[in-house]
Amino acid sequence: MRTLVAGATGVIGSRLVPLLGAVGHEVVAMVRRKDRAGALAGAGVEIVEADALDRDAVRRAVGRAAPDAVVNMLTAIPAELNPRRLARDFAVTNRLRTEGTRNLVEAAGGARVISQGLGYAYQPGAGLADEDAPLWNRGTPKQFVPVLAALVELERLTTGAGGLVLRFGHLYGPGTAYAADGSFARQVRAGKVPLVGGGHAVFSFTHAEDAASAIVAALDRDRVGGVLNVVDDAPAALRDWLPRYAVMLGGKAPRPAPAALARLAVGGWGVAFMNELRGADNARARLQLNWRPRYTSWADGFAGTVARAA
Repeated sequence: MRTLVAGATGVIGSRLVPLLGAVGHEVVAMVRRKDRAGALAGAGVEIVEADALDRDAVRRAVGRAAPDAVVNMLTAIPAELNPRRLARDFAVTNRLRTEGTRNLVEAAGGARVISQGLGYAYQPGAGLADEDAPLWNRGTPKQFVPVLAALVELERLTTGAGGLVLRFGHLYGPGTAYAADGSFARQVRAGKVPLVGGGHAVFSFTHAEDAASAIVAALDRDRVGGVLNVVDDAPAALRDWLPRYAVMLGGKAPRPAPAALARLAVGGWGVAFMNELRGADNARARLQLNWRPRYTSWADGFAGTVARAA
């Protein structure tokens, strides 16, 4: 299958491209600038150049590639995020998820589209959320509103074209904020991440390698569309995983902090992130894609990532 990957140099894309080649796909990488294609240029990967926000450039690039499938991994998330300025930090990513996705879907024609969604945007509630659970529509933190709106539009555009959205959980592994040298890890190591309001947020994690393998599995199944949660098998509350993560990093134990006090420092989204998020269920992805995460638990995945870095 001839497969175009938009966002081929990102955390997921950089793992996906060689995996696709290894299983027999003819891979075309769409990059904003060819001189920044990095290792792709010497890996036998065909490269087309286009700014995803330039409709005409995307149409020309996809036309030259003539793909059977288009994989949309477009993001521009800063290495360090300020929870009080989330809307600002995600402004470009929001455009990529709306305008960029629209440009790709239009250019794709009859090619199948698979897009990267988010598996922790569900309305807070009890238990794990399956794909029928509503996304956050009541009491949504102000800074998360435009992020969520962009995700909703990405899903509408992708599924409207008969494509598939893979809702990934909290992405970790080398190159992410949770890596030993990542921004979140540095804050944890310094004891700057407290257990806000009891740390009740439930995290469903996804290792970047498992995200890539899920995309490959999805490409093997033409008739699967809609949305699927692609997360590990062991959702965990912040109060359970954060202290163990701190130990792995050689950091200080997280201290408790009242939600009202934390709100002054990290805003409504920061408090929700640490005390309200709902975990996701991966049963449908396992069934419909015959996919299994290599890293079934955050504990094993984090331990391996930190150990490799050490």
